[in-house]
Amino acid sequence: MTATSAVPSAPAATLAALFRRNREWAARRRNEDPEFFARLARQQSPKYLWIGCADSRVPANEIVGLDPGELFVHRNIANVVVHTDFNCLSVLQFAIEVLHVEHVIVVGHYACSGIRTALAGGMVGVADNWLRHIEDVLRRHVTIFASLPSQLHEDMLCELNVLEQVRNVCRSNVVRDAWRAGKPLSVHGWVYGLADGLLKDLGWSLRQAPADLDEALSACVARLLAARRDAGGAHATRGHAHD
Repeated sequence: MTATSAVPSAPAATLAALFRRNREWAARRRNEDPEFFARLARQQSPKYLWIGCADSRVPANEIVGLDPGELFVHRNIANVVVHTDFNCLSVLQFAIEVLHVEHVIVVGHYACSGIRTALAGGMVGVADNWLRHIEDVLRRHVTIFASLPSQLHEDMLCELNVLEQVRNVCRSNVVRDAWRAGKPLSVHGWVYGLADGLLKDLGWSLRQAPADLDEALSACVARLLAARRDAGGAHATRGHAHD
């Protein structure tokens, strides 16, 4: 081995920094709580399942101040829940039937690239197929967007998408079976603001299946739209931050 070959390449040096930071983090954890890793290794018992966006700026545990083991997390582009995604559905079933979580929380975020791309009708490649689910949300609520100024469209689509995914969670056989069995399970819809770090409750939490899920969704959308109009759209840009 020559002297030059022993020098790590730039990518290797970057990865080495991650291992160094990992060691530092583990040491800090042990200093703060000597039993932390032993306790974590024995079991996980989260009460919450977070279904969120894969965006690197939305660290689920940090946002809600929970330690590892306290929040079960599933992430994908634009926090979509569809009946053909067995990855998401498997996570949902494991969370409810094995971990016995009590809350499923769909969490979108403002300034979401997936939302922005779907709204603009852009093309990015393979992800276009996934983003068609967002385009479907846009089409289902086209009259709402026709009634709002264009600067509010992105935030509105973000919120509507969360509500639609809450409905999809509630329509899953896993959640319906849990409710029929009387399990204490609630489903919620939230949005995270990148610009201020705050979560917003969209006002739709379900603890049992409503008589008409679509009607319940429509009522929630109407309340959300009325609140936005009453506020003059002032809160619509609270979470904006550019990618």
